[in-house]
Amino acid sequence: MYQYLEGDVAGLSPTRLVLDVGGVGYDLCVPLDSEFPASGRVRAWTHLVVREDSHQLFGFADRETRDLFRLLLSVRGVGPQMALGILSGLPRGPLLEAIVGGDAARLTRVKGVGRKTAEQILLDLSDKAAGLRDQLGAVPAPAARAETTNVEDAIAALISVGYREKEARREVERAAESVDAADLDLLVRTALQG
Repeated sequence: MYQYLEGDVAGLSPTRLVLDVGGVGYDLCVPLDSEFPASGRVRAWTHLVVREDSHQLFGFADRETRDLFRLLLSVRGVGPQMALGILSGLPRGPLLEAIVGGDAARLTRVKGVGRKTAEQILLDLSDKAAGLRDQLGAVPAPAARAETTNVEDAIAALISVGYREKEARREVERAAESVDAADLDLLVRTALQG
């Protein structure tokens, strides 16, 4: 229904983006490694999920990541929250490499992805992912975002993808001991790989 929304950033957290488009605030669920600025005008590539009891809008910083999200949704057993969790645990480039390379072990390191789901992803997407990877070429790594509240933001991010608060706090604190806590994306990914 919507290809993208373009407007001013009205709110941003590790997993949410509120976009003001002509006076209407759209609340978008976004992957953890999304590179949206804290203010200014942006374009978010979108995917709308309509259910009987809700409408959920997902946003992505580029069309290719949105298309990969849609590919993940085509896999049996992968819903929107799991697809978002996968893109949060593995950025687009490493995820495509894992799928094309048949690396089920790397996929199972993402919270909520078991062996059966990883194997189904590999079975359903290996050819499509190779085409998308070839089309995109090299994928740049996301830039680090330094914030003083990174530990709390990382805990909130893990809670939003299904962790209990106590478990999220334990994983983030463990991750903060081994990586630079000033890099929120790295901190969250390390905690997700727990």
